[in-house]
Amino acid sequence: MKSTDSRKKLYYSISEVAELTETKAYVLRFWEKEFPTLKPKKNRGGNRIYQEREIQLINRIKTLLYEEGYTIEGARQQLKSHRSLKLVKPAAKATGNSSELRKKIRAVRTEIKDLLKLFS
Repeated sequence: MKSTDSRKKLYYSISEVAELTETKAYVLRFWEKEFPTLKPKKNRGGNRIYQEREIQLINRIKTLLYEEGYTIEGARQQLKSHRSLKLVKPAAKATGNSSELRKKIRAVRTEIKDLLKLFS
C-alpha cells in the first residue's frame, strides 16, 4: 500500500484510496457492487468517503483476486468465511500457517462433537 501522507486521516476520497491501493476508481466502484461488505459512506455531496477498514478490505480483495487467483465469487466466499472465523483470527496470526489453523479448527470441532455426544 502506498503512503502519500504519514498522517492518518479519518476519511479518504475515492481518488486517494485508488492511489493508496494502486487500484483504479472504477474498479473500486465495481467492487462495491460485487462485495456487500465494501460499503463506504457518502458525504452530503454524495461522494464516497472511505475509512481505514474499507482500505484494508480493498487490499484484502485485491490480494484474493490478483495474487491468490480467486474469482469474484470465490473471494466473496473467502471474505464471508473470514468474518465467521473472527474468534480464530488471532490464532492464525500467531501460527502464521493456514494449514496449521485448519488442523486446530478440526480438533476444536471434534472436541465439540464429543462434548455434544456426552450431553445428549
